[in-house]
Amino acid sequence: MVTGYGSTTTLLAEQQIAELCKQGLNNYSLSNKKILVVIPDHSRTAPIDVMFRTVYNQLADKVKLLDFIIALGTHPPMSDEAINHRVGITQQERTSKYPRARFFNHHWNDPQQLVTIGALSEQQVKEISGGRMSAKVNVTINKMILDYDVIMIIGPTFPHEVVGFSGGSKYLFPGLAGKEIIDMFHWLGALITNPAIIGTKYTPVRRVVDLAAGLIPAQQICLSLVVKGEGLAGLYIGEPREAWEQAADLSEKLHIQYMDHPFHTVLSCAPAMYDDLWTGGKCMYKLEPVVANGGELIIYAPHIKEVSVTHGAMIETIGYHVRDYYVKQMDKFKNVPGGVMAHSTHVRGVGEFINGVEKPRIRVTLATQIPEALCHKINMGYRDPATINKQDFMNRESEGILYVAKAGEMLYRLKNDPFRKEIKA
Repeated sequence: MVTGYGSTTTLLAEQQIAELCKQGLNNYSLSNKKILVVIPDHSRTAPIDVMFRTVYNQLADKVKLLDFIIALGTHPPMSDEAINHRVGITQQERTSKYPRARFFNHHWNDPQQLVTIGALSEQQVKEISGGRMSAKVNVTINKMILDYDVIMIIGPTFPHEVVGFSGGSKYLFPGLAGKEIIDMFHWLGALITNPAIIGTKYTPVRRVVDLAAGLIPAQQICLSLVVKGEGLAGLYIGEPREAWEQAADLSEKLHIQYMDHPFHTVLSCAPAMYDDLWTGGKCMYKLEPVVANGGELIIYAPHIKEVSVTHGAMIETIGYHVRDYYVKQMDKFKNVPGGVMAHSTHVRGVGEFINGVEKPRIRVTLATQIPEALCHKINMGYRDPATINKQDFMNRESEGILYVAKAGEMLYRLKNDPFRKEIKA
């Protein structure tokens, strides 16, 4: 059973959020339970401060443990200062007002902090992927999950380039996962391609995520959020799959903008919450479907200084390429993590690789602090951000120029979308 409310026109007030949480959490026996709350890092827009206050005030006095872990996936750890900012408290408040809350970062690449809870068989992977993949995959996750009675997921749902719509169990996989399962399903999403999978509710990758989550022994509860602007338009509380399903339905109404025609030029402006191209690539993913063949998408992010805090060296080695550049040369890239290849092809976009010649469908230009020489080395276009006047791109949609002031979460899609097709989930 899901307790929830959603609207395309109004936002929930904090008191309404508190009442919904009270109703929803009362459906569960949480007294004296050890609870691990999974929350997103700073790269997701959501009122996590409101949700933290609400959950803490309702549970802290009656549960045995109330710990919070950042669902980082492969993102770098957050400092105490950054965590405090994420949940809307000061360091002084952390010890005086919220003393029972403990905070942890997930460490995806530390075997000492991971545990294997099962596996997806070769046959399962082959069936789920439609024959695109066939190897057995071990399911590893942060071993902290074994120390709690309840795993409580709190996070927003948006159209997503790998899984279709984010949210739900995706905050566990990849949020708290180990490398092998992360690489597997990110590469599966890349094989299907971003324009085909993004904004699709039921996908093969979602099946992988839900199957992996089903191996966790603890009870799972999800507070699934749907964000509009900086506020909350929807909140659904229940089992992760059911709460996510309702959130995804509202996200589809709020977070997809349909356009009448493609654009030859798109200025996609990255918000400050994307602090490298690894996260800022979302400014490509959400807009690729509306760029005309041969057109240009400019990722405008004067604040971005590096390709990836975590994976930069590997990306600088392989560069950014279309999917078939890898698929047709897999022996050459067999030692490259699937998650890194997936990011590479998602940022470069769809295209062809024929007779050794790569033919991307569109041009992708970086207007960042990443040096020009490095941009060319990694197969990206370069433009000095200081030469860009955003005013020159505004209000010119009829001319084939699209300006997006805060890119990365709203999906832009053509009304007559050539990329859309049925995906067997």
